[in-house]
Amino acid sequence: SRKKIIYCNKKNLIHMVLDIEQYPQFVPWCLHGKIHEKKETSDFIEINADLRVGKKFINETYSSLVLYSKKKDLITVTNIKGPLKYLKNEWKFTEINDKTLLEFTIDFELKNNFLNIIMKNYFNFGLNKIADAFEQRALKLFK
Repeated sequence: SRKKIIYCNKKNLIHMVLDIEQYPQFVPWCLHGKIHEKKETSDFIEINADLRVGKKFINETYSSLVLYSKKKDLITVTNIKGPLKYLKNEWKFTEINDKTLLEFTIDFELKNNFLNIIMKNYFNFGLNKIADAFEQRALKLFK
């Protein structure tokens, strides 16, 4: 998990995280993002989306359910189908003087045991690169 102060307001950062189709522009290893369905109520935004991740010739698509709780300022992501046995990902946003404390946690397991071992070994490296990419994107868009 990571905690980081991002120099943009909470509303903008949440909007950026929910804009899944833009991920290929800035998220490492993200080749394609597609929102299939988006529902909004007074309390929640629910998104069904696909991400294709990897490199040119080695990549996988996974489908996920993204749920944003407006009251809790919390985004949870769980897998629906794809190469993951399970995925639990949370983004918690707390505004502090027009900056945002972002708390990001992720736990996952791949169906392929060999790839799972490799991914777990490089997990912190990948997490840092992805977290940095979101921070740089926020600074570019909102500072």
